[in-house]
Amino acid sequence: MKNRVNRRKLAGDDMNVLGKNRNNAGGARLSRSRGTCGARLAVVALAGAMVLAACGKPPNLINRYVLNYPPPAVAKLTPLDTAIKVATFSADQTINRPEMIYKVNPYKTGVYQYNRWRTDPAYLATDYLTRDFRDSGLFKAVYSSDNSGKARFHLEGGVVDFQENDEPPPWHAALTLNITLLDTDQENVADKVMFQRNYHAQEVMPARTPEGLAEAMSTAMGQVSKKIVHDVYQAIKQRLSAAKRSPEE
Repeated sequence: MKNRVNRRKLAGDDMNVLGKNRNNAGGARLSRSRGTCGARLAVVALAGAMVLAACGKPPNLINRYVLNYPPPAVAKLTPLDTAIKVATFSADQTINRPEMIYKVNPYKTGVYQYNRWRTDPAYLATDYLTRDFRDSGLFKAVYSSDNSGKARFHLEGGVVDFQENDEPPPWHAALTLNITLLDTDQENVADKVMFQRNYHAQEVMPARTPEGLAEAMSTAMGQVSKKIVHDVYQAIKQRLSAAKRSPEE
């Protein structure tokens, strides 16, 4: 009797296990089915979102601006038999961005969301100043920082201000560059730094628009560039003349 009971119990246990396995298998199929349906619904939802985006409002266009001014005219000066290298400028973090910045008051600034410079102000100032030095014809060669050419005199700089200033009126473009001229032949720091100066210009905007800002900033850059080229030329000329008069020479 005990053997019969045990056999029946074992048979019942086997049936229970078999039933559980079926239930588990069915659950697995159900889970996979639900997962497949969920994935299909996600794909359909994504496709629908893409269709709505394509049929919706087009994205806003970004207007990009550059400086536009003729290279400054220089006086009839004797070209120097030396080269100069213009390093890539740095920029204050408050203006180190391509978006056009306007200053409402001494404590508040904003940006034109859909109007930007073609590149950051530091690169704009570097590129145009390098162009103006080359166009002046006052130096044997003018190299940019990525050029392997060697030059005794190096020009370094930073953009301190490059923005629209609305206060006090009228609205105007404000530009400030910090310039350092170095003589790399000198080992003493005091002799190596020939000068360090700030160059500032303000120009009234012809219109209260981003394009008006670009036009005014171009005029300001032309004014500052002319002063920098002249001062650098005179400083290098004096340094070379002093070297010729030196007894060691």
